Amino acid sequence: MTTIILLIISNVFMTLAWYGNLKFPHMPMIVAILSGWAIALIEYCFAVPANRLGYAHGFTGGQLKIIQEVITLSVFAVFATVVLKEPIGWRYLGAFACIAGAAAFMFAGRA
Repeated sequence: MTTIILLIISNVFMTLAWYGNLKFPHMPMIVAILSGWAIALIEYCFAVPANRLGYAHGFTGGQLKIIQEVITLSVFAVFATVVLKEPIGWRYLGAFACIAGAAAFMFAGRA
């Protein structure tokens, strides 16, 4: 559970690092890049421990990646709706279905 919580926190920061600047279109590019890097550093402080802990507790690298992708899409859907004011439409639902299928394959047979 610690791995999941840390990955959620890291994805919130990464979403802000990558997409937060879209709310400030007049921000100079260098400021957007440097602020994104600063936020991404915080993200790494959560992502690296999450992956190391998860791996140490029996998740494979592939399983950790698919967990991260599920969380990323979930966090981004909330961000897109709340911050960017973009509606969640059939494309998001299709993407969720594909990621859910990928997760099912990655975790199939896990004991």
